[in-house]
Amino acid sequence: MDAFIATAEKKVLVEIVKLSQKRGMKGNKGDWKQFLNIYDKKFGASLSDPGKRSNDVLTAYLKTFDKEDDLKVLAKVVQCHSNRQAVDQLLKTFPENESPEQSLVRSTLEHPQYPLDYSFPSHEQDWVVSKRGKKSKAMISNGMVAVDCEMVLCEDGSEALVKVCVVDENLQVKLDELVNPRKKVADYRTEITGVSASDLDRVTCTLADIQKRLKKLLSGETILVGHSLCNDLQALKIDHARVIDTAYIFKYSDGPIFRKPSLNNLCKSVLGYEVRKPGSPHNCLDDACAAMKLVLAKIKREIGDIIPPVQEDVREVNMAKLLLHRIPITVPSEELHNAIPGNYTIEVKQPSVKAQGDKYSAFAIFKNPQEADQAYEKVQGNKEKDSSGRPQKLISFKLSKGVLTDLYLRKMAQDDSCAQVSSKRALEVEENSGVHKKQKTDQNIEEEMVADLSQCCDHLKEIERLKQEQQKVSEQCCDHLKEIEGLKQQLKNKEFEISTLNKIVSKYQGGKKKGK
Repeated sequence: MDAFIATAEKKVLVEIVKLSQKRGMKGNKGDWKQFLNIYDKKFGASLSDPGKRSNDVLTAYLKTFDKEDDLKVLAKVVQCHSNRQAVDQLLKTFPENESPEQSLVRSTLEHPQYPLDYSFPSHEQDWVVSKRGKKSKAMISNGMVAVDCEMVLCEDGSEALVKVCVVDENLQVKLDELVNPRKKVADYRTEITGVSASDLDRVTCTLADIQKRLKKLLSGETILVGHSLCNDLQALKIDHARVIDTAYIFKYSDGPIFRKPSLNNLCKSVLGYEVRKPGSPHNCLDDACAAMKLVLAKIKREIGDIIPPVQEDVREVNMAKLLLHRIPITVPSEELHNAIPGNYTIEVKQPSVKAQGDKYSAFAIFKNPQEADQAYEKVQGNKEKDSSGRPQKLISFKLSKGVLTDLYLRKMAQDDSCAQVSSKRALEVEENSGVHKKQKTDQNIEEEMVADLSQCCDHLKEIERLKQEQQKVSEQCCDHLKEIEGLKQQLKNKEFEISTLNKIVSKYQGGKKKGK
């Protein structure tokens, strides 16, 4: 940490100090202003803008942090900056005439979410970092393999790898293995993973074995493909630079950039088929093949970046479901059948590896909407409505061990009084239900930020209109306007970077609270 602070650029130090101010962090000499009153007897806190302070002052302040929790937060921020620098260096190695494969790697690396999603603790002991070769720009590999993993929930609250599949560009299977998690499993999530305890009885393959085999497949700067690939890399504990994330290279025509399409929706929109039917477990091999097919279609220029929103009969599909949410992670999914009556299957909504919490969600999928409605009416509980006006109940039930627990049961269809809520909103809820509450907060922050940026764009358009009307404005004034616009763009970029750092810190602190 000290070595990084001593050699960091001023803009990086300023950013970290501003972040510490926003988070209310205090070192052994207090917060930023308290530190200035002690350190600088002449100006004190009257000159509190970090951007107007020297590197020596900024460095001295950051060195006052000695608590373990604060140091971990700062280390996470430093790691994010290091990731950015590594990405910048990697992009410089790309040839001027990029291949389609390299162009998709660039699109992934330049996505605004990349620094956050791909900020891995790769310095930790069990992690493997793939080494980049010393090939010239002209010799950079275009070879690709696609990966998909399945994870189970362990008793310590973490997730562990239990299955991994890898295919090459010809959809030939290069790796298809079950993995022994070497931990006590709380929930195998069989409805999602398709893996049960009996499947792993004689499995001896470990995470380290998988890492060795993948390291060979990724030699020679092979490009790794996947959907929300950051989750798979987190489970594999592999940090690989040359990646194509299909959740990044496509976007909805009517949504913000941070709204990622699901793999199933991408396949329906782009490839014309569903990866799986509702209620069916995931299939690693199918998902890996689907991700590779999407990339190959993109490379062959069969499709563009923009995909239409998935049009499906949301009312018919969703009305045959009930959503069980805020389920304690200590409740195995098999016990959910004790919560509501009827004949149905349970589909657990699997959260991302980096967004673990103490709750999870699941769908109870019935044969038709009538059975779902009957089951909802039979359940006893406190009637409420969620933020979108959908009816839900807070219900309590006993586990097989006799322990009483509770969760929320919600209808997926709207009441007649809520009929104005669009089917598009219903679809978004289906895609996003089960996501950790912290992720929702992050999304709200991003939406606010996008709105602010949009407003800034409107101001810039107004300035441009005024410039056109003022045809007799001197060249010097035009130069000033261009400089202002450039500064505004820099400010917007800086605000986005600070927002990204805030989310990293919030995720870390959320994980820390969970550990307690």
